[in-house]
Amino acid sequence: MPELDDEYIEKMEAVLETYEKPLNPDEPVVCFDEKPVTLHADVRAPERAAPGQVAKQDGEYERCGTANVFCAVEPKAGRHFTFPTPDRSGAEFAQVIVKVAAQYPTAKTIHLVMDNLNIHCKKSLTDYYGEAAGAAIWDRFTVHYSPKHGSWLNQAEIEIGIFSRQCLGTRRIPDLKKLKREARAWNRRVNRARLKIKWTFDRKAARKKFRYRKHSFKRSKN
Repeated sequence: MPELDDEYIEKMEAVLETYEKPLNPDEPVVCFDEKPVTLHADVRAPERAAPGQVAKQDGEYERCGTANVFCAVEPKAGRHFTFPTPDRSGAEFAQVIVKVAAQYPTAKTIHLVMDNLNIHCKKSLTDYYGEAAGAAIWDRFTVHYSPKHGSWLNQAEIEIGIFSRQCLGTRRIPDLKKLKREARAWNRRVNRARLKIKWTFDRKAARKKFRYRKHSFKRSKN
């Protein structure tokens, strides 16, 4: 944990307050993050395993570059959105954000929790779609940035962990095409199951854990 200053506490409380909101289709709470994925190909085809035996995989592999996966989750509704992309650029972020917004066409606002990465901003959208269109898309969201060194507050970190274990596992994925195919299959499976994240750390728990009072920090004028 970094030093618990006023800015950290204010942003942490804002995120936790957002999580405490009841499930509401008019104001969904969506957590967002991304992870790099290293692409590997088998040099030799894995041996087929006989029934009851463990499959064997050759230790030699070929490096095939890297890709990126944007992960979004609405924890209380059990809705999952996974978008593999060639890289983690502002242009890719802008395109993915539009896809997230399209999942909530009637929402008054979409509460979006994410870290303050340089591409996680309005400028990414206005650069890609133009000033008017980009601003209109960005205005669909109410953004809640986690504090610096506070990625543990973003439930998308949990989502990435689940995706990494259940979808990527220890298998070798050689290219973006297959990564997209595997991500779509995993998305369908977890969305059918309505897999939810049970988050229990709230503002009351934070004040007890970090020993500060409810009004002991200065709120930003913004």
